[in-house]
Amino acid sequence: MEKFSLLKKILVCIVLFLMMTGCEMKEKGRSTIQIKGSDTEVNLVQRLAEEFMKKNQDMSLAVTGGGSGTGIAALINKQTDIANSSRAMKDSEIKQAEEKGIDPVAVVFALDGLALITHDNLIIDSLTLNELAKIFKGEILNWSEAGGPDLPISLYGRQSNSGTYIFFRDNILKGEYSQAMKMMNGTAQIVEAVKQDEAGIGYVGIGYVVDSAGEVTSGIKVLRIAKDADAPAVSPLDPENVKTGRYPISRPLYQYTNGIPAGKILNFIQFELSADGQNMVSREGYYPVTPEYAELNKELGIIQ
Repeated sequence: MEKFSLLKKILVCIVLFLMMTGCEMKEKGRSTIQIKGSDTEVNLVQRLAEEFMKKNQDMSLAVTGGGSGTGIAALINKQTDIANSSRAMKDSEIKQAEEKGIDPVAVVFALDGLALITHDNLIIDSLTLNELAKIFKGEILNWSEAGGPDLPISLYGRQSNSGTYIFFRDNILKGEYSQAMKMMNGTAQIVEAVKQDEAGIGYVGIGYVVDSAGEVTSGIKVLRIAKDADAPAVSPLDPENVKTGRYPISRPLYQYTNGIPAGKILNFIQFELSADGQNMVSREGYYPVTPEYAELNKELGIIQ
């Protein structure tokens, strides 16, 4: 009985502590913004959120990945405030959102040069878009068919809930992936797999293989890509190639909100688009928004 009584007292103390903690948080007016989605964006947005919270200590931002499709589904089901997405929402997703009373609004807060990576030892430096498509569709099976060594190609990609998976399929392959492609849970897993496989090739957001000094991850090679056989092969490591469109696999990175963002959600997005925020985007290996996307953000009333 004494043990039971002691246990009961401990439980009461724990409940009281949790109630007091909850009251304290409420008194301070601390609010949490939920951000979910793109694996390409998750590390970048976590860094931005950390810096924002340093300057706004009454705010809490929770950033998780899981893929663009996961973030968009969470927005549709009212389970997140911001959906990170490395692709535009599909018409079917917009319709589904509207049926649930959600008005999805897109903000572009950064650009990404989607990098094609191989093992550093692979003797090949560039590919055309056509060669890339054939490789990932399984029509080119050996590196010797693309100017490389006599070595069977290993393919690494994302799972189907990934915006990068969809973007690459729809814009580069314009068809279906080879069934031999290994589908990885996240972008970091693709990087690690290619580092261990001298025949491997994978696609990743540029920020996953470049550090703040612009240095490429050890053991990884970033290929130069040409639009066609007559065009020069260019690298996403040069920001100008991405900004000007010379690099043929660049894309906007989106954040979707329910309606035009307002209040503290707007404050965070405005921070991302500020000079400090865009400098952080660059330091994380991604690229600032172009004047074209800045104008679209301005039309939404997000920036002046």
